[in-house]
This record gives sequence, structure tokens and C-alpha cells, in this order.
Amino acid sequence: MNGLRTARLGLAVAFAFGGMAHAETTMQQDGSKQEDANQWLEDIHGDKQMAWVKDHNARTEAELGGKPGFAKLQSDIRAILDSDAKIPGVYKQGEWYYNFWQDKQHVRGIWRRTTLAEYRKAQPKWETVIDLDALNKAEGSNWVWHGASCLRPAYTQCLVSLSPGGSDADTTREFDMTTRQFVKDGFVKPLAKGGIDWIDADHVFVQTDFGDGSMTTSGYPRIAKLWTRGTPMADAKLVYEGKPADLSISASHDDTPGYERDLIHRGIGFYSSETFLRKADGTLAKIDVPDSMQRYVVRDWLVLEPRTDWALGGKTYKAGSMLVANFNDWMAGKRELTELFVPTATTSLAGATWTKNHVVLNVLDDVKNHLQVLTPGNGEWKKSEFVGAPAIGAIGVSAVDFVESDAVWMTASGYLTPTTLSIAEIGKKPEVLKTMPTFFDASKNVVEQHFVTSKDGTRVPYFIVHRKDLKLDGKNPTLLYGYGGFEVSMMPGYSGTIGKAWLEPGGVYVVANIRGGGEYGPRWHEAALKQNRHKAYEDFAAVAQDLIARKITSPKHLGTMGGSNGGLLMGNMLTQYPQLFGAIVIQVPLLDMKRYSHLLAGASWMAEYGDPDTADWDYIKTFSPYQLFDPAKKYPPTFIWTTTRDDRVHPGHARKMAAKMEAAGKDVRYFENIEGGHGAGSTSEQTAKTWALNYGFLWDVLGKK
Repeated sequence: MNGLRTARLGLAVAFAFGGMAHAETTMQQDGSKQEDANQWLEDIHGDKQMAWVKDHNARTEAELGGKPGFAKLQSDIRAILDSDAKIPGVYKQGEWYYNFWQDKQHVRGIWRRTTLAEYRKAQPKWETVIDLDALNKAEGSNWVWHGASCLRPAYTQCLVSLSPGGSDADTTREFDMTTRQFVKDGFVKPLAKGGIDWIDADHVFVQTDFGDGSMTTSGYPRIAKLWTRGTPMADAKLVYEGKPADLSISASHDDTPGYERDLIHRGIGFYSSETFLRKADGTLAKIDVPDSMQRYVVRDWLVLEPRTDWALGGKTYKAGSMLVANFNDWMAGKRELTELFVPTATTSLAGATWTKNHVVLNVLDDVKNHLQVLTPGNGEWKKSEFVGAPAIGAIGVSAVDFVESDAVWMTASGYLTPTTLSIAEIGKKPEVLKTMPTFFDASKNVVEQHFVTSKDGTRVPYFIVHRKDLKLDGKNPTLLYGYGGFEVSMMPGYSGTIGKAWLEPGGVYVVANIRGGGEYGPRWHEAALKQNRHKAYEDFAAVAQDLIARKITSPKHLGTMGGSNGGLLMGNMLTQYPQLFGAIVIQVPLLDMKRYSHLLAGASWMAEYGDPDTADWDYIKTFSPYQLFDPAKKYPPTFIWTTTRDDRVHPGHARKMAAKMEAAGKDVRYFENIEGGHGAGSTSEQTAKTWALNYGFLWDVLGKK
């Protein structure tokens, strides 16, 4: 779409919806007022707003969907998403292994189960428990699966969660595994954000919207109650009430045999919380650790992971460490800790998986996984290597049944290596159960890891996947991806969609492990928090500049993509580093950082970004793309998309940015999937279309080799 056409369309939209007649004002930090002509687009489901959305969808689909090869691209992606040969991940409940599955015959999906003996077979026999397509047809709904939890030890009473169109808000209904029916007059949590957790057959903890004042300013429950079967939810007994400014409140029951206990979790902010042990008489005992400390309880152990260096008893424990103490001793006032993991300059803890007798540590060393096994005994922990773990690739570990066995599921994957799923008894060689099919020809590609020096001298890693015969002529279509927030690590992994849509046709794919993520533990994340947010963007720009300097690509052929917090990253690449890119894809983004804390779950992220209604705005405005946008500036072609059902990041961010760019005559197109929640779609058809639009746009702008 050329700039002139965009300008005309922008004017047409302004006239159609009254232009400045819809302008609203926001108070700035200095007391001045600033008009926002696009704030009307924050009304998510309004008739005029949805007409605007549908008009833009039609234009974008006409532009990109009409390109040669688009239909095949969409078909190829959907075939991958619908493939019967994908690995059906399972989880154990009792003697059964459960899986939720979607394919072209089961558009919304089926919840099904099998035995381990069957699962070992190439073509297991599955028993369908709930057919979501049939349920939707019977109820005239558009339910999206949100999971199920069944009561130990019989696992015949289940709580099934369903979301309308994929939103975070869901409803939970009691389901009888014996009759295969939802229980009439059983436990039902009405549609809202929150959760419900079994205590026993006749009692649950529930945290949800109980009416006025029961939700936090972030839009999550601030009240937890104990609900007895046969009574109205409104009569449930108050267990804990948080403050309106808290992030969220939840109550849970640990059903580990011999260690049954009730815990209350108060989320104060994204990185601060309190946890309480709820005693038999209903009184609460706080687990006495700093609010910033990550903590959980496993059988005898209290597990602590400090986010900052922690001085206790004359010793300082490093941020990112993993510490354990006897839970009962800690609650009695003793302060004896054992260090199970201590980070180094290049290592961090990616995760810990507990089994019946061991704990498996998943350690990252320069963004490469390494597994270690720790075993408690006689006052000390024995350390050993995990037998049979692959030497290279991204590795994931989870317990099969941490109460009953020492078996774990182990996945191994790489950018060019299809995922394998193994079952491994700790100490024995893993048994490969499933291997994902090859969805694209990777024989001509190679993976490399490089490091670049950011503006402040920090060493930043990135992965690059390219053809073995790559010519360093600056003409290679290259896609640079990143996230950089909330301590989320970007790990190598197999994606049939990326391989088929980008690598196989000859594109170069790059993933930047920038600050704000978790690749080097809490320190890597905190280095880009709040007033230091710019460091994440400087890291990302440094990777882009390195790709250009090494003549892998050039600005004309360099595209970039990111979603959610990564959409904020993309917005800053657009507004602060437009000269580095030839195309930008902004997905389900945060963009208006002046208003983000007032939109849906936005208030919950102030620990990450700051509070724009305070003096924090002085630094937030330096990375708020909606405010940084300059109509006089030249920007690369841009594709912005979101979903109407995203009740986490408000779709108004994407809508308003697109409208602002259109009004200024910039080369932008917009798409909004009506379903999908905080993702690309609720069905494989929707998801395939969204991703085909993404990659179709990139190829169209950056050019095929």
C-alpha cells in the first residue's frame, strides 16, 4: 500500500467517523492537556469501532490476500497446524494420560485420554472425553479450551475451564468423568478472570468477580473464598481479601499425599508478593521472606529464588540462586538454607522439576540448556548429570507424576531439528516416544550463535539461521525477532510455520536475546526495567546494526517482528530506529504507554514499565511509541495486528497507532482477528490466515531472492 493511498484512506476514515469530533483529552504530567483524536477506538465492541475494524480487515485481506502465492502459503501453514503427525503432549491423572488436540476434523478441539502403553504406539487409541466442536454446536457457543483439573485420587470429578473466543476471562464447570456429563447443580464459576481449585469433593477455593469492589485495578480477583457444595457461590466463606491496588489474590490446595496444605498467594505487583499458610482454624501464617522473593513449597521443602542479592545470617545469597529450607523449620523460625544453584556470569536457572526423589535443574549457559540432577539425603544434596540429555538444542523437562515416580518428560528441539519427546527414568537412558515430523527442508540451512556489543558495552547474544551458501552481499531478506521483557527467555525451538513460510523460501531468521528477558537470570531482566527500558531497545538495534555491518542484510531487506511486550519493542524500532528496517510487523502490542495502565490488565505491568500517572512519565514517554510518532518522519512499511478478544493487552493500542499512522499518510495496514485472545487465533484456520498475512507482507516488502 503506497503512502498516497494510505493518506486518502486515513482521510476517508476520519470523515466517516467524525474525525476530531471523537477527540478526547488526557492530562499530561505538566498539567497541560493533549488531545487524542483516536481514543474513541478504545471502545472495543462499539458498532462504529467494529465497523472501522471490519473495513480495515477487508482492505488488508484484499491487499495481502490477493498476492500471488498467498493462498498456498496459508494452506501450507494450516496443514502444519492441522497435522495429525504433531506430537500430542500428555499429562498424567491417575492411570490415564490426557491430551487436548486440534486438527482439521476437530476445529475447536477434543479433550481425550489414553494409556501409557497405547501412547507408546505410533498410532495410539484415544478415548474422547469432551468434543468442543460438538459442545459448541449444542450450546450455540464459541468456547475455547482453557484446561481441566481433576480431584485426586480418583480423578473422576473435574473442573473444566472454557473461554468465549479465547479471552483470558473464562467459566469453569464441574464435569463427571464417569457419566461424561457436566454436573447439574455442580460447581460453576461464571465468566470472569480468576480461578477455582479443588480442596475435597465438597469444597473448592474460588477467586473471581463477586461484584462491586471484588476485582483489583488490574482486573483480577482480590478476594478468595471457600465454597461448599450445594450452597450459592455468593455465600462462600471469605478466606482472604487483598487491596484494590494489588495485582491478584488466589487460594490453592496442595494435595500431595502426606503434605496436604492450603496456601494463600497475594500478588502485590508483578515482581512482589506474599504467601501465607492457612491453618486448620482459618488463621494465616506468612512465609517470612522478602516480597520480591520467588517462593514455593514442595513436600518438606521451601524453595526460594531471590531476585536481588539477599543478606541473611551473615551470608549474602546471589540474585538468581535457588535455595531450599525445611518448610516446617522455617515456619518455626529457623533460618538454615542450602544453595542448590548459584549463577555465574554466563549461567542462569531456567527451571527446576521435582520428582518423587529428585529435582532436575535446567541451567542456561549462554542460552544453551544443561541438565543436572540433585538428590537430598543425610543433610546434603548429591549432584549428578542427567543421563542421556542431548548435548545441543533446547531442552525442556517436566515431571510425569512427581508424587508417584521419578520419571520425567523430556523434549529436545532446535531451529532446524524437529522436536522429540522422551520419557526418562532419572538415572536411566531416555526412551524416545514421539518425534515431530519435518515440516520444511532444513538441509540447506545452518544455525549460528553470535554476540554483539550494545551501546553501553554489554555483550548481547543472538541466534541466526541461514542458508549454508549465504552470500554476504547485504541483499538477503532477513527477519529479526525479539521480546525483551518479563524475564522471558527466547530459546531455540522448531517451528514448522517459520521454517515453511520464511526459511525454506530463502529467508534469514534471527532471534535476539536482549536485556529485559531471562537469559541470564534476574539481573538480565532488571537491567532493562522502567527507566532503563531503553537498554533493551539499544540491544535490539545493536543486533540489527551487526547484521547490516556483516552484510548479511541491509535496511532495505531487514524486517522485524514482535508481539505483546515485543509489540512495544517493535513500536520503538519503528519510532526510534526506522532507518534500520525495511518492514515492521507489530503484533498484539502495547503502544500508548500514557494510557496503558488504564486499559484492561495494564495496571498489572507497572512494575515492569512504571506508572504513567506519576513522575515516572518523564522516562516512560521516552519509550511510548504512540506519543513518539512524528507525522513528519519517514517510517518503513508497517503491518499492525491484534485481536478483538484480547482482554490482556487492549486492542485499542493497535487500533489507535494504525489510525494515527494512516492520518499522517504512512504506509501501514491493519488487521484484527475477531477471536483469538492474546494470540493469533482460536482455530487453525484463523491462525493460518494471520500468519500468512504476516509472512506475505514481509516477503512482499523485503523481496524474494
